[in-house]
Amino acid sequence: MLRPTTAKDAGRAFEIQSDWQVTRMLRMAAFPPDLPATETWFADHEREWLAGEACRFAVDVEGRMIGLVDIDEIADGEGELGYWFERAAWGSGYASEAARAAIRFAFEAIGLSVLKSGHAQDNPASGRILVKLGFRHLDTVDRFSRPRAENIRQCRYVLAPSG
Repeated sequence: MLRPTTAKDAGRAFEIQSDWQVTRMLRMAAFPPDLPATETWFADHEREWLAGEACRFAVDVEGRMIGLVDIDEIADGEGELGYWFERAAWGSGYASEAARAAIRFAFEAIGLSVLKSGHAQDNPASGRILVKLGFRHLDTVDRFSRPRAENIRQCRYVLAPSG
């Protein structure tokens, strides 16, 4: 189930991002995570949603948050799809299913004309998800990874609505 995130989700997000194998694949997350910063970020989600800047969804399975999928950096008809999940959920299809719903929301409810996304080059599983969802590989660039504290190769993708 997808639902808008709330400030109450910060503690669970902190738990998930305390796993280096999860956070090392994110570009902007801190490692180790900082609980007050995570709480501040989650407390701002409602404002971001109302301002049309980002829409973030908690992914719940049996009443427990296992990850997050979002559309952020919304501006000028474009947005960026992102997602992260606890390691126990990897390989179970949750990322594809949640991202598919977020894509539908981005194009149908928000009316975006383009979605972008990306993944660390050493995370090919995320790339397979994006291709499965219809994203087209755009390029590969050097980008700074905050958790790794170094530049990484990031594969970037683009998707426009079909039809």
